[in-house]
Amino acid sequence: MENRVIEKNGDSISPLGFGAMRLSLNGREYGESRRLLRIGINNGINFIDTAYVYSNGNNEKLIADALKDGYREKVKISTKIPAFNIKRREEMEPYLNKQLKTLGMDYIDYYFLHNVNLKIMERLSDIGVFEFLDKAKKEGKIRNAGFSYHGEIKDFKKVVDMYDWDMCLIQFNYYDDGIQMDMDCIEYAHSKKMGIFVMEPLKGGILAGDMPEKVEKEFRKVNPKKTNAEWALSWVLNHPEITCVLSGMTDIEQLRENIRIAKEVKPNSLSDEELKTIKHARNMMKKSLKINCATCGYCMPCPEGVNIPKCFDLYNEKFLFNKKDLKARTQYLTQLGGALDGNSQNAGKCSQCNKCVRLCTQHLNIPEELKKVKSEFEYPGFNIVNGIGKYVVLPVANRIFDMRNKL
Repeated sequence: MENRVIEKNGDSISPLGFGAMRLSLNGREYGESRRLLRIGINNGINFIDTAYVYSNGNNEKLIADALKDGYREKVKISTKIPAFNIKRREEMEPYLNKQLKTLGMDYIDYYFLHNVNLKIMERLSDIGVFEFLDKAKKEGKIRNAGFSYHGEIKDFKKVVDMYDWDMCLIQFNYYDDGIQMDMDCIEYAHSKKMGIFVMEPLKGGILAGDMPEKVEKEFRKVNPKKTNAEWALSWVLNHPEITCVLSGMTDIEQLRENIRIAKEVKPNSLSDEELKTIKHARNMMKKSLKINCATCGYCMPCPEGVNIPKCFDLYNEKFLFNKKDLKARTQYLTQLGGALDGNSQNAGKCSQCNKCVRLCTQHLNIPEELKKVKSEFEYPGFNIVNGIGKYVVLPVANRIFDMRNKL
């Protein structure tokens, strides 16, 4: 991979970074996650991203384990302090010290204020966050300070101007261009010589999966060999202002494909035809996607046990791929309704507590969106099927579907 240099600090960063949030820590999968990280590093990835809140701190432990045996010296480590939860200046150092201990490191290369917007930044400024960052730098505990942004586009430049930042982390992909971030903001941060890191380049995997048939035809017509993930990653990597794209790779095939793409795609390397094709595909998809969820999981866990990202994912899939009612509802029943194991995680369990709303990086009114999911999938008799699902499963579900369709 051809590394990209951050003008502010001179660091040479691989264009592909490993976003560790989605790595599994369960049983045998833990070892595979550790192996994937090392394979990535052995193939040129030199930026690993984690956060205090990922897997209740266990994600940082995985990183510490994976970077033993000399691997720490090969990478830059990025982690995040849960700034959105901090209420007092006195809370900041304990978080940082705990993270250093968990990671088993004397310093953190890139330290982000996690999930901020202008309002959060103004509150943090009032309680002394910039003094905290200056002190942490002076003491050598962190080398670079930045913020991960989930605010409105109109406020981004104000946040950039609040401190002498070294970098920022933004959500940027061809589907969300102009929603969470736009080129004007990116160019402004770049003019400050900041490193610009990108999360959700595949929009939680949506842009890497199966596309509506008309979109697939559009892509295949231009380049039949190019995968959907390649179209999406190439679009982000094509921007010379972008330092590094963080990808949440969870298996060896994803890792190999993304490394290949990062090696092949250089800044400004996409043709006009390819750029026009991506823009056209985006416009076609916009007409079908109902809920703009990135499946980041920040809204979880739900106090009532609702699997919010999966609810939205299945709802979007139904309309994006024109799934028939029977197929879509059967999928919802088996994956969220508890028909297979009795563990219901469906939208109808939402109690409207609104705890998820303030955590949503897309600023969705989640309880209201869950009402739409419930209305679409939770037919009369749904709760009865849930209760006895693991004993009779799909035969009863299919009969209820058929009866409802005849009404």
